[in-house]
Amino acid sequence: MKKIVVLDYGSGNLRSAERAIARLGADVTVSGDFDAALEADGLVVPGVGAFAACMKGLREVRGDQIIDRRLAGGRPVLGICVGMQILFEKGVEHGITTDGCAQWPGSVERLKAPILPHMGWNTVAVPAGSVLFDGVDPQTRFYFVHSYAVRRWEMPPGRFAAPLVTWAEHGERFVAAVENGPLSATQFHPEKSGDAGATIVKNWLSTL
Repeated sequence: MKKIVVLDYGSGNLRSAERAIARLGADVTVSGDFDAALEADGLVVPGVGAFAACMKGLREVRGDQIIDRRLAGGRPVLGICVGMQILFEKGVEHGITTDGCAQWPGSVERLKAPILPHMGWNTVAVPAGSVLFDGVDPQTRFYFVHSYAVRRWEMPPGRFAAPLVTWAEHGERFVAAVENGPLSATQFHPEKSGDAGATIVKNWLSTL
């Protein structure tokens, strides 16, 4: 049985992520312990609220180091919502720029949309070859709740292997999910997205 750690760094949404993973038969614990998070078969990094607050909490438990070390060893990590956003280079909120984990280039910025937050169900545009979305109908809707997102993203030539990027739209196009070797992430909440979300988590677990 695969051992999964949901990283506890003071952000919310921990227990719902834990329950969603446990329902799929994995051995899951919520922990902020450095060694436990480093050694687990899979690490889930959730996140809700402000980018800066999440980064502060993450650094307090050395979560940025955990993520970096896991990925250097090819050990899977799944980011969810702000747990996805902090994987990018920086977040810009209310004119303040905060450094992220910089696993991917790009900036998290406020969406340009008539209604914020973007809260509710939305479809996504999935690239060919996606593992996370395998078996998911193209018209499936996922549950989002956010006001900030990666609105533009271009990988520098030759810097990284090109990831698979899933997009969605709310006022404008934004990154809804990324698959990049051992590092995967979703802007939406799979743990709140019913059967479709369970499929996403199941597909991720199958890669461990």
